Amino acid sequence: MKKAKHGLMLLALSAACLSAQAAPVSPAKQALVDQVLKLWNIDTIGQSMLQVPVADAVQQARAMLQGRAAPEKRDAAMTDIVNEAKQFMADATPITRASADKLIPTTIAPLLAERYTEEELKQLIAILESPVKKKFEAMLPEMQKTLGEGVAADTRPVIDPKLQGLKEKIGLRLRAAVTP
Repeated sequence: MKKAKHGLMLLALSAACLSAQAAPVSPAKQALVDQVLKLWNIDTIGQSMLQVPVADAVQQARAMLQGRAAPEKRDAAMTDIVNEAKQFMADATPITRASADKLIPTTIAPLLAERYTEEELKQLIAILESPVKKKFEAMLPEMQKTLGEGVAADTRPVIDPKLQGLKEKIGLRLRAAVTP
């Protein structure tokens, strides 16, 4: 009996999903969805996803070279590593952008069409086109830098000794791990 109920529930759920996917979108609403997607620049998500691991790899390389290589060799190696990371990003970005461009119409566009009315999409477009939003976004790097500098200055007396202690502990662990 439980299997029959479970099977009926799955069948009903599948039918609901299929009918939701098959719901036609008016050309006017699709045009609004397309405009939102164009203004949003969501196709850069792959590039953003790659930046974190690439930056982490460069940072790890820098940490590994610190204290283990002569300054001139370390600097030359880091220049090569940074150039390799930049080349990787240049090579990978078109691949991730093409993937996003391929997937957006079948994944994100239907979600927007399903969950937003035409009026809401118009409001969203107004927000995305807003000169005030653009002005705010242009200020973000400056605000982040200003806040970061302020937080660093404010917390330096407390954080720096703790950070130095952490670096010493890490150094001791690394030395213990590489010493025979």
